[in-house]
Amino acid sequence: MQKRIIGTVGTGVILSSQALAQNGASSKALTTQELSGRVNTITTAVPFLMICPDSKQGGMGEVGAATPADGNSIHWNVAKMIFAEKKGGAAISVTPWLKQLVPDIYLYYISGYGKISKTQAIGASLRYFSLGNITFTDIVGNTTGQFRPNEFALDLAYSQKLSKTFSAGLAARYVRSNLTGNYTLSNGQPTKPGTSTAVDVGLYYQSQKIKINDKDAIASLGLVISNIGSKLSYSVKKDFIPINMRLGGGLKFEVDETNTFGIYGDINKLLVPTQPVYQKALDSLGNETPYDAIDPATGEKVIAAGKDPNVGVAKGMLQSFSDAPGGGKEELNEINYSIGFEYWYAKTFAVRAGYFNEAKTKGNRKFFTAGIGLRYNVFGLDMAYLIPVTQRNPLQNTLRFTLTFDFDAFKEQNKEAPKPTE
Repeated sequence: MQKRIIGTVGTGVILSSQALAQNGASSKALTTQELSGRVNTITTAVPFLMICPDSKQGGMGEVGAATPADGNSIHWNVAKMIFAEKKGGAAISVTPWLKQLVPDIYLYYISGYGKISKTQAIGASLRYFSLGNITFTDIVGNTTGQFRPNEFALDLAYSQKLSKTFSAGLAARYVRSNLTGNYTLSNGQPTKPGTSTAVDVGLYYQSQKIKINDKDAIASLGLVISNIGSKLSYSVKKDFIPINMRLGGGLKFEVDETNTFGIYGDINKLLVPTQPVYQKALDSLGNETPYDAIDPATGEKVIAAGKDPNVGVAKGMLQSFSDAPGGGKEELNEINYSIGFEYWYAKTFAVRAGYFNEAKTKGNRKFFTAGIGLRYNVFGLDMAYLIPVTQRNPLQNTLRFTLTFDFDAFKEQNKEAPKPTE
């Protein structure tokens, strides 16, 4: 018998992301004002690639393009790795997802880096998204099996200094998303795990120490385009993965020998096509129907505003700057921004805060974040907490944790340890 799937809420949300019906707008009285105020969220496959994976940046409003380099730099800006203060480090993060609704969805992130010379660093990371448990049943409701959908991404990264203050970086990524367990859709189409390969390209600038109001300060700038890669498919239809451009800047002040304060900001834009508004078909009396009009010459839907989203990756990236059906105002609404603050005392205790903003018509994610950090010899611990402003968030009322490892401190500790006497 044909199988059907009963999934967790989290699985259903992500499965629907590749097949969301477009919000049809009337081709009558189609105005820029109506379009710019219309909900037109950009959807992609494997959105887990855009989830903030660590608690340090998670406590700072999810800024990261120009924050100080650490073991999580591969996700935020691969070019930063070579500017890390330590020769090597690693981090392990655990993020509960939809904790208020489902108890068994987690994002795990393991990353690390090491300097192979004064000008070169390499790194690797693994991101694993476990989406709980789903049950397969037959047509009369009898259980026929269990399945745990999951997604993962494996990265290899390289960063190099081009000068004392400027670096570039490249990360190669393999993505695999198994959400369906090879079950057959109701229309008879078989499904399969989706796979994609992608790269991140990053640039980073970190100034020498400068004086601002008689205080030492370091300015930073970062630009990264992530997930530049092939489309992904679970059956026949292929979807863009979340190609994203992140631009950020920051300023870190060394108030004195024990107190450091930093302020950082990012803007983000997805470089994938925006869904257009399709013209509605008319009935025999000239009234609109719920169905999209089809061009008899091409067999394609008739676009009333916007551009055709069924294009290649390169064209889609370029088109994403000018294809919003609401024009320039809607294009601006597709830019998210975030700001974060970080205070360190004696390089051992940190307090963080931040804010993230997304336009109401593009997802409406608006939230404050708070976090703390502790460093002790080899180990460190970061925690983050999210406070939604306008709507429920998968991370609300959830503590996120990141455990960090300092390889330099580990080596020093081994050197200082007394050798056993015979």
